[in-house]
Amino acid sequence: MQQPPNGPRAIGKKWVFKIKRKADGSIEKYKARLVAKVFRQKYGIDYTETFSPVIKYVTLRMEQVFCVIPEGVELDSTFDCLELVKSIYGLKQASRVWNETFDEYVCSIGFQASYFDPCLYIKTSDGHCVLVLVDVKDVLMADSGKYSFVLGIELLDGGDGSVTLCQRHYVDDILKRFGMEECKAVASPVDVSSRLMSSSTASKIDVPFREAVGPQEEHWVAVKRIFRYLQDTKMHGMCSKPSARIDFRGYSDADWAGDLTDRKSTSGYVFMLLGAPVSWVSKKQPSVSLSTSEAEYIALSLAIQEDKWIHRFCARSWQLLMRTDPISSSEKKTCPASK
Repeated sequence: MQQPPNGPRAIGKKWVFKIKRKADGSIEKYKARLVAKVFRQKYGIDYTETFSPVIKYVTLRMEQVFCVIPEGVELDSTFDCLELVKSIYGLKQASRVWNETFDEYVCSIGFQASYFDPCLYIKTSDGHCVLVLVDVKDVLMADSGKYSFVLGIELLDGGDGSVTLCQRHYVDDILKRFGMEECKAVASPVDVSSRLMSSSTASKIDVPFREAVGPQEEHWVAVKRIFRYLQDTKMHGMCSKPSARIDFRGYSDADWAGDLTDRKSTSGYVFMLLGAPVSWVSKKQPSVSLSTSEAEYIALSLAIQEDKWIHRFCARSWQLLMRTDPISSSEKKTCPASK
């Protein structure tokens, strides 16, 4: 305990309580975290860099941060603040400091960060490969037996050795939050007569960003339709099935002048591994295409970049060489370019 010097200010704190549930929805345990109120932090005074993870380890930089005494803690002192000796939840630099500390430790015990994804750590020992995936500042550390959830995604094992990823519990939580748990299901996420279709041909990724500025009633109606679509498809998921060979395929497509406001086209691709999609995108093209072939070439170029990254990632990380097939495109004239 001490009085903060000139410059740093005492950062407020609060208790956050959370219930951790099992796959069946029952309560597993109650959790409490002491978090910082980051809106009082100022750049250059309370923190410097915040990004994480880092590609290479940088010498850990610790800033001097003070906080008010947490509620429920009684101390015999005339001072009204504490000096933090390590990062806590809520600080702007918390995730960066955690990642640097984690990176230093796992590398000291023989792991190596992937060249293509710094969140993947790999260690080979006695012919066995150990993979550790880190998401910002979260990693599975406890042995809880057979794991059924990863980052909110439910893992369902099939009798034939297949694994299905779905988010039915997440969808149920969203529908309940917005009072639509009893809504009528629909078979498609977007109404073809909706004005949102003119923006990017039913892009589920790009449309929300461009339509989020000045939303109107029609946008809320479109969002509610997405909720109804999720109600109908919440049991659907991505299923990977075992195979005698690594089956990897890519598909590319593009519309032409689909945006009625500026006549730009939309690129799209999807890559399938063992029958399940592992990478996909729907993105508005940066320029106006003068023909369908030009739009297809732009989309195909985007797909080839992702294809090269996936192949190099698998080869460098897992010594896994996959057979390279031409990327399938709807425009026959562009198919030779994908080989």
